[in-house]
Amino acid sequence: QVQLVESGGGLVQAGGSLRLSCAASGGIFSIGIMGWYRQAPGKQRELVAVISSGGITNYADFVKGRFTISRDSAESTVFLQMSSLKPEDTAVYYCTLIKGPASYWGQGTQVTVSS
Repeated sequence: QVQLVESGGGLVQAGGSLRLSCAASGGIFSIGIMGWYRQAPGKQRELVAVISSGGITNYADFVKGRFTISRDSAESTVFLQMSSLKPEDTAVYYCTLIKGPASYWGQGTQVTVSS
């Protein structure tokens, strides 16, 4: 069974940085898209960034130039380096793995940016 475990969230001041990690287990991840979504209180879950097995990336406009997504060589861990954080980046960040018609989600990690 596929499991995704996020880590690296926390409290940071505006302008600071955090690095999120998501480790996948229980399957073959070399084929599939991995990425990050986030959900702030009272808002819908939204795309932050995704990366394909071939390294093609896609970012939401609101994080371009500030966040960088990457994937390890074994394709089983995805990272999100977040810089120049803003209070509006405060949310629960969820890792996702998309393989064909199936999608899997982690439990989420809280990121709080203080002003």
